[in-house]
Amino acid sequence: MTPQLPDPAEPHRPPPPAGWRRTAARLPSHLFRMGLGPLFRGRLLLLVHTGRVSGLARRTTVEVVESTVTDGRHCWTVASGFGPGADWYRNLVRTPQATVQAGRRFHVVTAQFVAAEEGGELMARYAARHPALAHRLCSYLGYDVDGSTDGYRRAGESIPFVRLIAGSPHAGSPPASRPR
Repeated sequence: MTPQLPDPAEPHRPPPPAGWRRTAARLPSHLFRMGLGPLFRGRLLLLVHTGRVSGLARRTTVEVVESTVTDGRHCWTVASGFGPGADWYRNLVRTPQATVQAGRRFHVVTAQFVAAEEGGELMARYAARHPALAHRLCSYLGYDVDGSTDGYRRAGESIPFVRLIAGSPHAGSPPASRPR
């Protein structure tokens, strides 16, 4: 069997962090669990999802790209910077029901996967709000962006975005670990 060559149009995504970088990347999850979620002022969520193999509760901190409230229901859009192979993304594909912690409140959510075209628009809006951060993020993920709206739109079309929609306008309770 011959190895497949990488698609030159697809950027080289970095591997997930290891060592001390992994420890640092997990720090926000620990802060959420200690009740310090309000420190992130809505920029980060603690996503509690079901492991696709184990069936156990898994926790991941994700950055909010866009947040809205419609008909009293919260809706957060997040991006999978490590692509569709990220464990939390694959877990949501398998079981789209999850819980998010925003600040100190828990919300039961359902994941909806965003189309590529809408992902491009989301990234363009994000870049307009956070230009330096968007540029660093795209560079880290291997996208060559020139700082234009079209450049961010093209990058956003290949980044998987997920919309997390709250099931009710009221806060839920934290999930229990599911048995196998």
